[in-house]
Amino acid sequence: MSDDRRVLTNRQGHPIADNQNQRTVGSRGPATLENYQFLEKISHFDRERVPERVVHARGATAFGEFEAYGTVGGEPISKHTRAKLFQEKGKKTEVALRFSTVAGGRDSSEAIRDPRGFAVKFYTEDGNWDLVGNNLGVFFIRDAIKFPDFIHSQKPDPVTFERQVANRVFDFWSQSPEALHMITLVLGPRGIPTSYRHMQGFGVNTYKWVNAAGETKLVKYHWLPRLPVQSWTEADAAVAQGQELGVHTRDLYAAIARGDFPQWELNVQLMDDHDHPELDWDPLDDTKTWPENDFPLLPVGLMTLNRAPENFFVESEQIAFGTGVLVDGLDFSDDKMLVGRTFSYSDTQRHRVGPNYLQLPVNSARAAAHGVNTNQRDGAMAYGVDGHGADPSINYEPSLRAGLREADKPAHQAQGPVISGQLTRERIERTNDYQQPGERYLLSEQWEKDELVANLVGNLKQCDRAIQERMVWHLFLAEDELGQRVGDALGISAGDVKHLQPVPTQGWGPAEQSRLDNLGSNGPRDVAGLVMTHCVPNQRVQLAQDEEPAAV
Repeated sequence: MSDDRRVLTNRQGHPIADNQNQRTVGSRGPATLENYQFLEKISHFDRERVPERVVHARGATAFGEFEAYGTVGGEPISKHTRAKLFQEKGKKTEVALRFSTVAGGRDSSEAIRDPRGFAVKFYTEDGNWDLVGNNLGVFFIRDAIKFPDFIHSQKPDPVTFERQVANRVFDFWSQSPEALHMITLVLGPRGIPTSYRHMQGFGVNTYKWVNAAGETKLVKYHWLPRLPVQSWTEADAAVAQGQELGVHTRDLYAAIARGDFPQWELNVQLMDDHDHPELDWDPLDDTKTWPENDFPLLPVGLMTLNRAPENFFVESEQIAFGTGVLVDGLDFSDDKMLVGRTFSYSDTQRHRVGPNYLQLPVNSARAAAHGVNTNQRDGAMAYGVDGHGADPSINYEPSLRAGLREADKPAHQAQGPVISGQLTRERIERTNDYQQPGERYLLSEQWEKDELVANLVGNLKQCDRAIQERMVWHLFLAEDELGQRVGDALGISAGDVKHLQPVPTQGWGPAEQSRLDNLGSNGPRDVAGLVMTHCVPNQRVQLAQDEEPAAV
């Protein structure tokens, strides 16, 4: 009987007639040194894995399209940005979206309490745009210089390798009150979404839009799922984790396979491009959200995911994102975290995947109308030569000969506000670390409050007394009820911690001092009329049975 299947070869193209047995001296060995077929096969196998990501190692990618609305706030979007992917109603752009957890390794649980990465790559006609964010809308720190320390505190103990030791995690947090807003989210139910399809996404950092005239706007990005937001309690997640470590990846790919394509609407908040001294928080601070009653959400397009990877390693493990990957009409703000991320993300990809990672199909600017034409050459694992001028010998610019030329310049030479100042190492003036955590607690649903308190108490009971006291001090400064509930469970009152002074790394002003003077007796904050990002209805999907009451 004829066999029309393809013939197995090695990567030199040599047909393999026996893939079952090494070459040996006699049937019992020994194996010979010139065993080329075996050596090539096992040597490649030894190198099949690239280093996993330092953060966001566990993740899953899906592909689809983004369809633009062509307007923002009832006006043509060209009024605020010249980015081509947004301009025409119905214009479609191919996208890739990688979801991830942050702290765990590549094979860790997806049902763990952790922020979720939400990184979107747009393959646009002007090249790629990466919008790299998370599902919670804020971050733990506001200056990138603290990022290695923060991640070290979340990673396993370097001596025992015990994961996320509460005494290490809260030790860092207790000395970094800017993290408190994120803590109220990640330790509440939103820290464990039921699936990637049932969570929001955010750009987190503040960016800029630029129009044809060079006029700029500050912008925040929000991805709102068509499905309701759903979360698990710690007990629910334990049930899911006991059945499947990759529960979110399985859910995502199963939904796509059955034609239940997940969708998110992209919304933006816009603000005039200056420092806004009238606000009591800094619009470039990534530990803050912008009140939606003052800066409403404006829809600009819809993303649909409709394809899973054809090969997980090629299209998910090797996909690479960077916050510096922007197209014309989009720009950076002076957000300190954004500047640091812009270096770090691309740098880690060059280490992890290689200096030519942008030549891989999943990372290449495959939709760019002008192609990819550079004078970059060689390096480890060069997969080809980028587009070049008519004379391939001219790998430099400028040149009078047939090399590459610069693109046409925009109509304006300068954009954005004038910035002046002296070189310094200082935190921002308007830190205001307690207002938004307190407001978020008050605007949370009761089951969310109960779960947050239970998780704070459960973790802090594992910590040293000094860490407990400092965290209760922070919580009282945020909101009386939150500090009282956690303090009662730990046997720590406002009076026990009122003597503590501000930590050396934090900002401090009259508002903070006033709350400290009345610690535990400030009364609830006024949240009337406040519309806060991420305070949308949150459905609990209950998996745990006979659960102990979460309220403390």
